[in-house]
Amino acid sequence: MNKDRLRLFILISSILLAMPLLAMEFTDEVVWERADFGVAAVLLFGTSILLELILSKLKNKGLRIAISAALVLALILIWTELAVGIFNSPIAGS
Repeated sequence: MNKDRLRLFILISSILLAMPLLAMEFTDEVVWERADFGVAAVLLFGTSILLELILSKLKNKGLRIAISAALVLALILIWTELAVGIFNSPIAGS
């Protein structure tokens, strides 16, 4: 496991998580509760750890790219569903 790469992933996740917190200070349009931050943290940090595991364990470059892309796509789809409910699933509260 590459600790420097994992630190970079965690730093990026922390910055992404800090963006809505900062936005809440300047506008009333962004309203996140503690649960929202908790879910976002699990999604971002979990994806970071899984990406690091994929990149450190798999040697086949094509497989690494494909699985990493699928993981990032899954993160984006779940995040989007939770944010606006594009699929009208029960997890979006629709």
